[in-house]
Amino acid sequence: RMAKTIRVGGVPEHFNSPWHIAKSRALFEKAEIDFRWQDFPGGTGMMTKALNDGEIDVAVLLTEGIVKDIACGGKNKIVAVYVQSPLCWAVLTGAGQNIMSVSDLKDKTWAISRMGSGSHLMAVLLAEQQGWDQSALRYEIVSNLDGARDALRAVSGTEPRANGFLWEKFMTKPLVDAGEFRRVGEIPTPWPCFVVAVSDAYLAQDADTVRALLDIIRPICAEFKAGGEESAEHVASVYGLAPEDARAWLAGVEWACDPPTRPDAMLRQVAETLRGLGVIDAPPPPDAVWHQL
Repeated sequence: RMAKTIRVGGVPEHFNSPWHIAKSRALFEKAEIDFRWQDFPGGTGMMTKALNDGEIDVAVLLTEGIVKDIACGGKNKIVAVYVQSPLCWAVLTGAGQNIMSVSDLKDKTWAISRMGSGSHLMAVLLAEQQGWDQSALRYEIVSNLDGARDALRAVSGTEPRANGFLWEKFMTKPLVDAGEFRRVGEIPTPWPCFVVAVSDAYLAQDADTVRALLDIIRPICAEFKAGGEESAEHVASVYGLAPEDARAWLAGVEWACDPPTRPDAMLRQVAETLRGLGVIDAPPPPDAVWHQL
C-alpha cells in the first residue's frame, strides 16, 4: 500500500508540540501516513489562504478565523476542536511608545498579520469591549511577529508605523521581558481557540486519513498535558520561553482529547459574534462549518 500524503499547516508555537512529537516517534509513518508539516508564522489568515489555494490539506488554526473564512466562501470544514481552552491575547505596544494602558490605544493604528487574521479579529473584539468605533480602526499589515516588532519600533526621528498589536501572551513574553514590547492588557478569546480544519476537496477523497491523523494526535495531546515538568522543559527549550512561563502556559492550556462531536453552541456563538462585529454578513449554520467524521 502507498502511504497517504497529508499536508498539515500550523503556527510555529507551543500549542503544536504534540504534532512534532508524534512525527518524531514515527507514529504517522507506522499508520502509513506521509505526514508533511508546514510552519505558518503568518498565522491563521495565511493558512486559510493556503487551504483555499490547495497548498495544504489540513490547518490547525484559530476558530474565529476559519469560521470567517467559511462564511466568506472558503471551501473548508472544521473537523475537530484542537485546543479547548481560550487563547490569552496580550495587548502590546512598543516599549518606546507613550502608551501605558489599553485606553491609550483609542484612535491608534493596530499592527495585524493580515485582514481576517486573529490579530485583526481580536482588535475588532477589543474595540467593541472598549466601546470604541470599530469602523474607525486603522491597520498596518505586518505579516507576522517580526513584522510587528518592526512596525512598533520608534526608529530615531520617525514615528512607529503602528501603536498596538495583539498576539499570544506567552510567545511574546520574552519580548516584553527584554524591554522591546510593553504589555498594557490582555484579552481572552471567548471560545476554544484552535480547531483542525480540512479542505472540502481532501475530505471528499480521503476522510479516513484525516480520522487516522486525529486518532494519533489526541493521545499525544493528553500525554503532553500530563507530562508536567518534562513538557514544560520541552516548550521552554524549543520556543525560548522562561521555564516558569512554560509551566504557567502548560497549566492553563487544555487540548481536546475526546473524539470530536459537533459543538453547535460554540460554533453559533463564534458566527454570531463575527456578525455582530460586522466581520461577516450572515452567520453560517453549524453544518455549513463542521464536517462530522
